[in-house]
Amino acid sequence: MRSFRIGSLFGIPIKLDLTFLLVLPLFAYLIGTRIEPVAEILNEVLGAGIDIGAITGGPIPWLLGLTAAVGLFVGVVLHELGHSLTAQRYGFPIDSITLWLFGGIASFSEMPEDWRQELNIAIAGPIVSVLVGIGSYGLFVLTPEVLGGASPGLLSGTRFVLGYLAILNVALAVFNMLPAFPMDGGRVLRALLARGRPYAQATQQAASVGKLFAVFMGLFGLFALNIILIGVAFFVFIAASSEAQQVTMKAAFQDVTVGDIMTPVEDLHTVEPDTTVAVLIERMFRERHTGYPVVERSATGEGLVGLVTLSDAREIDQVEREAYTVADVMTTDLQTITPDSNAMTAIERMQEHGIGRLLVVETPDAGGSFGEPRPEDGDLVGLISRSDVMTALDIVQQSGSIAPSSRPRTAD
Repeated sequence: MRSFRIGSLFGIPIKLDLTFLLVLPLFAYLIGTRIEPVAEILNEVLGAGIDIGAITGGPIPWLLGLTAAVGLFVGVVLHELGHSLTAQRYGFPIDSITLWLFGGIASFSEMPEDWRQELNIAIAGPIVSVLVGIGSYGLFVLTPEVLGGASPGLLSGTRFVLGYLAILNVALAVFNMLPAFPMDGGRVLRALLARGRPYAQATQQAASVGKLFAVFMGLFGLFALNIILIGVAFFVFIAASSEAQQVTMKAAFQDVTVGDIMTPVEDLHTVEPDTTVAVLIERMFRERHTGYPVVERSATGEGLVGLVTLSDAREIDQVEREAYTVADVMTTDLQTITPDSNAMTAIERMQEHGIGRLLVVETPDAGGSFGEPRPEDGDLVGLISRSDVMTALDIVQQSGSIAPSSRPRTAD
C-alpha cells in the first residue's frame, strides 16, 4: 500500500494509505444521507431527544457526516492501538498502524506463535472498541438536550454524533469477533485451536473457516448490493489464503538454509557482460531461463558484476538488440543473501523487493565468519529462485526434510 505518515502514538507511526482519502468522503456522504433515519433510531433506542429538523437542513448533514466519519476512524486507530500495545508488552515490535480502504491494519514485524499471547493480542482491539463505545455513550449522556443560550442544532448534532459512535464502535467490536480469519475473531479461533495442535495446522483450519465466512459475506453483500461488504469479503479471503501459505512455508523451512535449496554455482547458467542482448534472448528461449548472473572472467578467475533478466532485455527494441550488450541492461544494484541464512529469510526478501531470485554470495569478514554479503567483494556460490523454493516446499511436505540428494537443481 502507498501511504504517508501523519504522526505517531506511543512511538508507533500512524500512516494514511491513499485509499483512505477515497473512503473517508464516501463514509461522510453515506452518513450524511442517512441523518434522519439514524436520528429516529437513536431517539427510539437511546431516548436521544434529537431535534431532527434542526440537523437536516443546509450543510449540517454533511458536517455531521464528516465529523462522525472522522470519529469512526479515530476509533479504528484506537482499536489497532489496543492490538499494538498488547503486542509490544510481549516484546513484538510494531512497524506502523495504517488507515486504509477497509479500516486499519497494525503491521507486526513478527507474529506471536504462543496461543495465549495471540489470544490476548486479538481480543485487545475489540475490548478497546467497546470501551470507546462506552466512552462515547457517557459523553452522549452528559450532553444536555436543551441548554439555555445554546443552539438546538449544535446540541442535537453533538448528541447525534456521540450516540452514533457509541453504537458503531460496539458494532465494530462485534463484527471483528466473527471467526473470519485473519479478522480478530479468526485469530481468537486460531489461538484456541493452537492449544492442542501445531501452529501451522491451526492456521490452516482457521483460514478455511475464514474463507468460508468470506464467501458468505460476499454473497450477502452481493444480494444486498453492498460493495463495501463485498470488498471486505474479498480481502478476508485473500488475506486468509496468504497468511496460511506463509505460516505453512515458515513451518516447512524452519531448519532449512539457503544453501540447502539453492542452485549451486557449478550448476548455474551465467552470462558475460559483453554478450549481446540478441544472444541473451536466444539463450533464454533455448535454455528456458529468465534470469542470469553476469560474471566477468579474468586471469584471476570469475567475478560477479550483475544480474540480467528477461524484463531487462525487453527494454531494448528488437531491431537494436545486436547493438546492445548485457552490460548495458544488467542490474548492478544486487539483492544477495548468504548460504547459511534461513530459507524463509530469502523468501521474505524476494517478496519485499518484488523479485524472483536472489544471488547467494559468501563473504568472509575480518573474523572469518560470514556476514551480510556485498557482491563486489564476495564469491558467488549459488542462486535461489522462487521455483527453487516451491520445489523444496514440495520435497519438505512429502518427505519431511531436504536431503542433499534431493536439492533442487534449477537455475530459474
